[in-house]
Amino acid sequence: MTDLTTCEGDVADWWQTALIDMAPGRIAIRGAPIETLIGNQTFAAMIWRLLDGRPMSDGALSLFEAALVAAVDHGPQAPSIAAARMAATCGVGVNSAIATGVGLLGDVHGGAGQQALLLYQDISARRGAAGNVTAAVCDGVDAWRTEHGRFVPGFGHRFHKPRDPRAPRLLALVDEAARAGDVGGQFASIARAIETQLAAERGKPVPMNIDGATAVIFAELGLDATRARAAFCLSRAVGIAAHACEQIDQGGRNKGPTPPGYRWTYTGPAVK
Repeated sequence: MTDLTTCEGDVADWWQTALIDMAPGRIAIRGAPIETLIGNQTFAAMIWRLLDGRPMSDGALSLFEAALVAAVDHGPQAPSIAAARMAATCGVGVNSAIATGVGLLGDVHGGAGQQALLLYQDISARRGAAGNVTAAVCDGVDAWRTEHGRFVPGFGHRFHKPRDPRAPRLLALVDEAARAGDVGGQFASIARAIETQLAAERGKPVPMNIDGATAVIFAELGLDATRARAAFCLSRAVGIAAHACEQIDQGGRNKGPTPPGYRWTYTGPAVK
Protein backbone atom coordinates (compact mmCIF):
# COMPACT_ATOMS: atom_id res chain seq x y z
CA MET A 1 0.00 0.00 0.00
CA THR A 2 1.36 3.47 -0.90
CA ASP A 3 2.41 5.71 1.98
CA LEU A 4 0.40 8.85 1.11
CA THR A 5 2.33 11.05 3.58
CA THR A 6 5.61 10.21 1.90
CA CYS A 7 4.06 10.56 -1.53
CA GLU A 8 2.64 14.01 -0.78
CA GLY A 9 6.00 15.11 0.64
CA ASP A 10 7.77 13.99 -2.51
CA VAL A 11 5.31 15.94 -4.64
CA ALA A 12 5.51 19.07 -2.48
CA ASP A 13 9.30 19.04 -2.64
CA TRP A 14 9.39 18.52 -6.41
CA TRP A 15 9.52 22.33 -6.82
CA GLN A 16 11.06 24.47 -4.09
CA THR A 17 10.88 28.26 -4.05
CA ALA A 18 11.67 31.10 -1.69
CA LEU A 19 9.74 33.49 -3.94
CA ILE A 20 6.09 32.82 -3.24
CA ASP A 21 3.92 31.10 -0.65
CA MET A 22 0.34 30.52 -1.64
CA ALA A 23 -2.78 28.84 -0.33
CA PRO A 24 -6.49 29.46 -0.90
CA GLY A 25 -7.07 33.10 0.03
CA ARG A 26 -3.37 33.83 0.66
CA ILE A 27 -0.53 35.03 -1.56
CA ALA A 28 2.81 36.13 -0.09
CA ILE A 29 5.80 37.33 -2.14
CA ARG A 30 9.01 36.67 -0.21
CA GLY A 31 7.01 36.74 2.99
CA ALA A 32 5.01 39.90 2.27
CA PRO A 33 1.24 39.50 1.76
CA ILE A 34 0.36 40.64 -1.74
CA GLU A 35 -2.37 42.95 -0.44
CA THR A 36 0.26 44.91 1.52
CA LEU A 37 2.35 45.34 -1.65
CA ILE A 38 -0.49 46.38 -3.96
CA GLY A 39 -0.62 50.16 -4.01
CA ASN A 40 2.50 50.46 -1.86
CA GLN A 41 5.20 48.85 -4.00
CA THR A 42 6.33 50.12 -7.39
CA PHE A 43 6.72 47.72 -10.28
CA ALA A 44 10.49 48.25 -10.22
CA ALA A 45 10.52 47.40 -6.52
CA MET A 46 8.55 44.22 -7.23
CA ILE A 47 11.04 43.23 -9.91
CA TRP A 48 13.86 43.73 -7.41
CA ARG A 49 11.96 41.86 -4.67
CA LEU A 50 11.53 38.84 -6.91
CA LEU A 51 14.89 38.86 -8.69
CA ASP A 52 17.04 39.54 -5.63
CA GLY A 53 15.05 40.14 -2.47
CA ARG A 54 17.68 41.98 -0.43
CA PRO A 55 16.57 45.20 1.26
CA MET A 56 17.67 48.30 -0.59
CA SER A 57 17.56 52.04 0.02
CA ASP A 58 15.20 54.32 -1.89
CA GLY A 59 18.21 55.78 -3.69
CA ALA A 60 19.45 52.37 -4.79
CA LEU A 61 15.95 51.43 -5.96
CA SER A 62 15.74 54.63 -8.00
CA LEU A 63 19.05 53.71 -9.62
CA PHE A 64 17.73 50.25 -10.49
CA GLU A 65 14.60 51.77 -11.98
CA ALA A 66 16.69 54.21 -14.05
CA ALA A 67 18.52 51.26 -15.61
CA LEU A 68 15.20 49.63 -16.47
CA VAL A 69 13.86 52.83 -18.01
CA ALA A 70 16.99 53.46 -20.09
CA ALA A 71 16.89 50.17 -22.00
CA VAL A 72 13.20 49.86 -22.88
CA ASP A 73 13.46 50.47 -26.63
CA HIS A 74 15.93 50.97 -29.46
CA GLY A 75 13.76 51.20 -32.54
CA PRO A 76 12.45 48.77 -35.16
CA GLN A 77 15.92 48.25 -36.62
CA ALA A 78 16.88 46.31 -33.47
CA PRO A 79 16.61 42.59 -34.37
CA SER A 80 14.45 41.68 -31.38
CA ILE A 81 11.95 44.44 -32.11
CA ALA A 82 11.98 43.84 -35.87
CA ALA A 83 11.28 40.16 -35.26
CA ALA A 84 8.37 40.97 -32.95
CA ARG A 85 6.88 43.31 -35.54
CA MET A 86 7.29 40.72 -38.32
CA ALA A 87 5.70 38.08 -36.10
CA ALA A 88 2.76 40.41 -35.44
CA THR A 89 2.06 40.50 -39.21
CA CYS A 90 1.99 36.70 -39.39
CA GLY A 91 -1.28 36.26 -37.51
CA VAL A 92 0.15 35.21 -34.17
CA GLY A 93 -1.14 36.68 -30.91
CA VAL A 94 0.60 39.55 -29.18
CA ASN A 95 2.04 37.16 -26.61
CA SER A 96 3.71 35.14 -29.37
CA ALA A 97 5.05 38.30 -31.00
CA ILE A 98 6.55 39.38 -27.66
CA ALA A 99 8.03 35.93 -27.12
CA THR A 100 9.57 36.04 -30.61
CA GLY A 101 11.32 39.31 -29.80
CA VAL A 102 12.49 38.36 -26.33
CA GLY A 103 13.74 35.06 -27.72
CA LEU A 104 16.28 36.94 -29.86
CA LEU A 105 17.99 38.56 -26.87
CA GLY A 106 21.08 36.38 -27.01
CA ASP A 107 24.80 36.73 -26.41
CA VAL A 108 25.32 39.03 -29.41
CA HIS A 109 22.08 41.06 -29.35
CA GLY A 110 21.21 41.79 -25.73
CA GLY A 111 23.99 39.96 -23.94
CA ALA A 112 26.68 42.66 -23.81
CA GLY A 113 25.47 43.98 -20.46
CA GLN A 114 25.83 40.60 -18.84
CA GLN A 115 29.29 40.24 -20.37
CA ALA A 116 30.32 43.73 -19.22
CA LEU A 117 29.22 42.90 -15.69
CA LEU A 118 31.36 39.77 -15.68
CA LEU A 119 34.31 41.82 -16.94
CA TYR A 120 33.79 44.45 -14.22
CA GLN A 121 33.58 41.79 -11.53
CA ASP A 122 36.77 40.14 -12.75
CA ILE A 123 38.59 43.49 -12.74
CA SER A 124 37.23 44.24 -9.26
CA ALA A 125 38.70 40.97 -8.01
CA ARG A 126 42.04 41.76 -9.67
CA ARG A 127 41.98 45.25 -8.19
CA GLY A 128 41.49 43.78 -4.74
CA ALA A 129 44.67 41.79 -5.19
CA ALA A 130 46.69 44.53 -6.92
CA GLY A 131 45.20 47.63 -5.32
CA ASN A 132 45.65 49.52 -8.59
CA VAL A 133 42.65 50.03 -10.84
CA THR A 134 44.73 50.85 -13.94
CA ALA A 135 46.81 47.67 -13.65
CA ALA A 136 43.70 45.61 -12.86
CA VAL A 137 41.89 47.00 -15.91
CA CYS A 138 44.87 46.27 -18.17
CA ASP A 139 45.11 42.69 -16.90
CA GLY A 140 41.36 42.15 -16.95
CA VAL A 141 40.87 43.45 -20.47
CA ASP A 142 43.81 41.38 -21.73
CA ALA A 143 42.39 38.27 -20.09
CA TRP A 144 38.95 38.97 -21.57
CA ARG A 145 40.35 39.38 -25.06
CA THR A 146 42.43 36.22 -24.76
CA GLU A 147 39.29 34.23 -24.01
CA HIS A 148 36.63 36.08 -26.03
CA GLY A 149 38.36 38.07 -28.78
CA ARG A 150 39.13 41.74 -29.37
CA PHE A 151 35.66 43.15 -28.68
CA VAL A 152 35.22 44.65 -25.19
CA PRO A 153 31.52 44.56 -24.22
CA GLY A 154 29.84 47.75 -23.07
CA PHE A 155 31.94 50.26 -25.06
CA GLY A 156 31.46 51.90 -28.45
CA HIS A 157 28.28 51.94 -30.50
CA ARG A 158 27.72 51.29 -34.18
CA PHE A 159 24.86 53.81 -34.38
CA HIS A 160 25.25 56.44 -31.67
CA LYS A 161 28.18 58.69 -32.54
CA PRO A 162 30.07 60.19 -30.83
CA ARG A 163 28.33 58.90 -27.68
CA ASP A 164 25.34 56.86 -26.59
CA PRO A 165 23.13 59.52 -24.95
CA ARG A 166 21.91 57.14 -22.26
CA ALA A 167 25.26 56.30 -20.72
CA PRO A 168 26.31 59.72 -19.36
CA ARG A 169 22.95 60.20 -17.66
CA LEU A 170 23.12 56.79 -16.01
CA LEU A 171 26.70 57.36 -14.85
CA ALA A 172 25.69 60.74 -13.40
CA LEU A 173 22.97 58.98 -11.40
CA VAL A 174 25.51 56.44 -10.16
CA ASP A 175 27.73 59.30 -9.02
CA GLU A 176 24.79 60.88 -7.16
CA ALA A 177 23.96 57.56 -5.51
CA ALA A 178 27.60 57.08 -4.50
CA ARG A 179 27.71 60.54 -2.90
CA ALA A 180 24.54 59.68 -1.00
CA GLY A 181 26.04 56.40 0.19
CA ASP A 182 23.54 54.22 -1.69
CA VAL A 183 26.28 52.49 -3.71
CA GLY A 184 30.04 52.29 -3.42
CA GLY A 185 31.01 53.69 -6.82
CA GLN A 186 33.87 51.24 -7.38
CA PHE A 187 32.37 49.74 -10.54
CA ALA A 188 31.82 53.17 -12.05
CA SER A 189 35.52 53.86 -11.56
CA ILE A 190 36.39 50.53 -13.20
CA ALA A 191 34.19 51.25 -16.21
CA ARG A 192 35.67 54.72 -16.62
CA ALA A 193 39.17 53.26 -16.42
CA ILE A 194 38.28 50.81 -19.21
CA GLU A 195 37.01 53.75 -21.27
CA THR A 196 40.32 55.54 -20.71
CA GLN A 197 42.36 52.50 -21.72
CA LEU A 198 40.38 51.90 -24.90
CA ALA A 199 40.72 55.55 -25.90
CA ALA A 200 44.49 55.37 -25.37
CA GLU A 201 44.73 52.20 -27.47
CA ARG A 202 42.75 53.57 -30.41
CA GLY A 203 43.79 57.20 -30.24
CA LYS A 204 40.16 58.34 -30.07
CA PRO A 205 37.28 58.07 -27.59
CA VAL A 206 35.49 54.73 -27.24
CA PRO A 207 32.62 55.83 -25.00
CA MET A 208 30.61 53.59 -22.74
CA ASN A 209 27.27 52.50 -24.20
CA ILE A 210 23.95 51.53 -22.61
CA ASP A 211 25.16 47.99 -21.90
CA GLY A 212 28.28 49.20 -20.13
CA ALA A 213 26.36 51.79 -18.11
CA THR A 214 23.54 49.50 -16.98
CA ALA A 215 26.17 46.87 -16.12
CA VAL A 216 27.76 49.46 -13.82
CA ILE A 217 24.43 49.94 -12.05
CA PHE A 218 23.71 46.25 -11.73
CA ALA A 219 27.23 45.62 -10.43
CA GLU A 220 26.95 48.48 -7.94
CA LEU A 221 23.68 46.97 -6.69
CA GLY A 222 25.25 43.53 -6.33
CA LEU A 223 23.23 41.68 -8.96
CA ASP A 224 24.83 38.59 -10.44
CA ALA A 225 25.25 38.35 -14.21
CA THR A 226 22.23 36.09 -14.76
CA ARG A 227 19.86 38.42 -12.91
CA ALA A 228 21.36 41.45 -14.61
CA ARG A 229 20.54 39.91 -17.98
CA ALA A 230 17.07 39.06 -16.75
CA ALA A 231 16.56 42.69 -15.73
CA PHE A 232 17.62 43.85 -19.20
CA CYS A 233 15.24 41.37 -20.84
CA LEU A 234 12.37 42.63 -18.68
CA SER A 235 13.21 46.21 -19.64
CA ARG A 236 13.48 45.55 -23.38
CA ALA A 237 10.31 43.45 -23.29
CA VAL A 238 8.40 46.69 -22.69
CA GLY A 239 9.56 48.12 -26.01
CA ILE A 240 9.05 44.80 -27.76
CA ALA A 241 5.47 44.66 -26.45
CA ALA A 242 4.76 48.23 -27.51
CA HIS A 243 6.09 47.66 -31.03
CA ALA A 244 4.10 44.43 -31.36
CA CYS A 245 0.91 46.23 -30.31
CA GLU A 246 1.62 49.12 -32.67
CA GLN A 247 2.20 46.74 -35.57
CA ILE A 248 -1.06 44.95 -34.83
CA ASP A 249 -2.80 48.33 -34.90
CA GLN A 250 -1.13 49.23 -38.22
CA GLY A 251 -2.02 45.90 -39.80
CA GLY A 252 0.00 44.34 -42.59
CA ARG A 253 0.41 40.71 -43.59
CA ASN A 254 3.56 38.64 -43.76
CA LYS A 255 5.95 41.57 -43.69
CA GLY A 256 9.54 40.43 -44.17
CA PRO A 257 12.74 42.28 -43.27
CA THR A 258 12.68 44.38 -46.47
CA PRO A 259 9.95 45.69 -48.81
CA PRO A 260 8.92 43.19 -51.54
CA GLY A 261 10.66 45.15 -54.28
CA TYR A 262 14.06 44.49 -52.75
CA ARG A 263 15.85 41.20 -53.18
CA TRP A 264 18.76 39.46 -51.58
CA THR A 265 22.16 38.83 -53.17
CA TYR A 266 22.28 35.40 -54.75
CA THR A 267 25.69 33.69 -54.48
CA GLY A 268 24.90 30.16 -55.74
CA PRO A 269 25.58 28.53 -59.11
CA ALA A 270 24.32 30.25 -62.23
CA VAL A 271 20.76 29.45 -63.23
CA LYS A 272 20.80 27.26 -66.36
